[in-house]
Amino acid sequence: MSLHLAEVADSVAADAHGVMLLDQAGWHMSQNLKVPSNITLMHLPPRAPELNPVENVWQFMRENWPSNRVFTSYDDIIDHCCYAWNKLTEQPWRVMTIGPRDWVQGS
Repeated sequence: MSLHLAEVADSVAADAHGVMLLDQAGWHMSQNLKVPSNITLMHLPPRAPELNPVENVWQFMRENWPSNRVFTSYDDIIDHCCYAWNKLTEQPWRVMTIGPRDWVQGS
């Protein structure tokens, strides 16, 4: 996560400050996390999926690709998940339509 934050920090304009909305996953809250000075982390409240747009993305993926299957092995699970992720990344417009929240648009 620290490496990811460093990459994001590099893309923030020199005269700007970035804010990242995060859930409370352990790696988002670690005391060892190195947060760049030009980024502020804002943690969403626990058990509030309606505030986290990525929840729609995970639901879409579950409903469309790896669901209702019998997996033959661990590698089969990984292969199906990679396929689903690659399919989704080929469709950026899909993420744009399933991720937005009305309450964010007014911010």
